[in-house]
Amino acid sequence: MSADQFELNCSVRTDSGKGASRRLRRLDNAIPAILYGGNKNPMALTIAHDDILHATENEAFFSHVITLNIGKDKEKAVIKALQRHPAKPFIMHADFLRVDEKQAITVKVPLHFINEDKCVGVKLGSGSIRKTLNELEISCLPSSLPEYIEVDMLEVEVGQTLHISDIALPEGVTSVALSHGEDSDLSIAQVQAPRGGGDSLDPADAGGDDTAADDSGDSADS
Repeated sequence: MSADQFELNCSVRTDSGKGASRRLRRLDNAIPAILYGGNKNPMALTIAHDDILHATENEAFFSHVITLNIGKDKEKAVIKALQRHPAKPFIMHADFLRVDEKQAITVKVPLHFINEDKCVGVKLGSGSIRKTLNELEISCLPSSLPEYIEVDMLEVEVGQTLHISDIALPEGVTSVALSHGEDSDLSIAQVQAPRGGGDSLDPADAGGDDTAADDSGDSADS
């Protein structure tokens, strides 16, 4: 668990519809959001755009339990969806899921690859690392939620592929994919062989060609 703590000040939103959302963004520099889950009804919220934009600049925001300050009340939640403007650095909408400290939650957390520069397949085999996943969906109690999961590339050799089952998950954390069976044991990364590694010319072959050329030249002179 990281020491980072995230809090967002929110207010209850009474207006609904696309027109109200556009006015909210244009006039108040705020965004619409929804809080749902648990044993409570969904709650429409308003959040200052700059506050949530600043929070999302930290990768840990997406894998932390967030405190939503709604008036005098506090709600614990995780971010479940974030809608961004397709062409501008604006956040359009946010979905939050309430969390219960006694109930497991499902969250996607980032993968951090370590020892890439010391990887056996890279240093000794001149291979290159190809990553196929950059985040992993996990299930755990909120208190066990990791900020990220490490993938150690140190001993991965050329041609070897790492799968989800090869990762050492923290205690109390399980992979959602693996809970569906072995067929869902997705690849995470592999070390690919260098291109053209087998195309080098054999020195003996090169020498043979030179000899043939010399013999031809001698015949021409004689």
